[in-house]
Amino acid sequence: MSLTAGIVGLPNVGKSTLFNAITKAGVEAANYPFATIDPNVGMVEVPDYRLDELTKLVNPKKTVPTTFEFTDIAGIVRGASKGEGLGNQFLSHIRQVDAICQVVRCFEDENITHVEGKVNPLADIETINLELVLADLESVTKRHARVAKIAKTKDKDAVAELAVLDKIKPVLEEGLPVRSIEFYDEELPIVKGLFLLTSKPMLYVANVAEEDVADPDSNELVQMVRDFAATEGAKVITVCARAEEEIAELEDEEDRQEFLEALGIEESGLDQLIREAYDLLGLATYFTAGEKEVRAWTFKQGMKAPQCAGVIHTDFEKGFIRAETVSFEDLKQYGNMHAAKEAGRVRLEGKEYVVNDGDIMLFRFNV
Repeated sequence: MSLTAGIVGLPNVGKSTLFNAITKAGVEAANYPFATIDPNVGMVEVPDYRLDELTKLVNPKKTVPTTFEFTDIAGIVRGASKGEGLGNQFLSHIRQVDAICQVVRCFEDENITHVEGKVNPLADIETINLELVLADLESVTKRHARVAKIAKTKDKDAVAELAVLDKIKPVLEEGLPVRSIEFYDEELPIVKGLFLLTSKPMLYVANVAEEDVADPDSNELVQMVRDFAATEGAKVITVCARAEEEIAELEDEEDRQEFLEALGIEESGLDQLIREAYDLLGLATYFTAGEKEVRAWTFKQGMKAPQCAGVIHTDFEKGFIRAETVSFEDLKQYGNMHAAKEAGRVRLEGKEYVVNDGDIMLFRFNV
C-alpha cells in the first residue's frame, strides 16, 4: 500500500530527531530552523507480535514484515500559508501525504531554542493548524468562485461540488479543520478530490524529556495536548525523540530492552507511533505462512479477498478462485494448520469475503 504519514511541527520540536529514530536514516537534525529543506522519506517495519508468533509456529526459512512510509517535512512557521519561511514547500509536501503526525514540544531545554521564544504546546498546535486552515480556505475560496459559475449552467457535477464547497467554506472561516465535518458517502469522493490539508487525519506526538517518559501524564504540557486533542477526537502518543534515537542505534535486542527498562517503560514510543499512524490510515495486516516464508501484508480495512490477493500480485486478483483462511488466534490455539483444519477452524472464503486484520490466507487462483 502506497500510503504515507507526514511528520510535521514547528522548527526545533524534535521532528527530524524522531525521523532519525524511525528510519535510522541519519537525517540532519540541527538546532536551527529549516535544517530539513526537502522532505525525507523512509520506510519502517511495522512492529507486530503476531509475525513473531507465526515464525515460531511455522519455522520458515525467512520472515518478512510489512512496511510503512513516513515523510519528514520542513518545519512550519507562522505565516507559512502566505509563503513565510519555507511555507510554500511545506504546503506542497504535506499535500502529498495521507495522514499527519504533528510533533509538539513538551519539554524545556535552554540549549534548544524555540522559534516562538517559549515552550507552549497549545500555541504551537494553533500555529500549525491555523496555517493549514488558512491555506485550505484560500484554495476553497478560489475553487468556489470557479465552480459557482459552472453550476449556473446546471452542470450536475458542478452543482454537487458547489454544495460540498458551501459546506466546507464556513467551517474553515471559523478556523476549524475540514476533518471536523461529517460528510455523506456521496460527498466523500468530492472532498478527496479537493486535496485539502485539514481533511487529513491527525495524530499528535508529544515529545517529552527523558525523565517524563515513564509517567508522561505528570507533565502538564502533555496534559494540555491531550485536552486539546480530545476536542478533535484525535489521539496523542508520547515519545522522547532523543531517547528513541539512542534506542534505534542499538543493534542488540537485549540492549534495547535494558534501555527501555532503565526508562521505566515496556515498549518503545516509536512502536506505538508506527502502529497508531498505520491505524490512522485505516490499514490492517494479513499474513501468508509457509515453510519458505512467513510474511505480513498491508491492506485497507474493508477490502475483499480478491483485492487483498492483488496486494501480492495483480494476477492473484484477476484469477482469484477462493482463499483458504484461518484467524491468527485459531492457528495459535491449535498450533498448526492441520490441527486447525481438524477442528474446523480453516475456512474457504469466496470473492465477497471481507478480510479481517490478522487473517492467515492461502490464495487459490487461475490465470
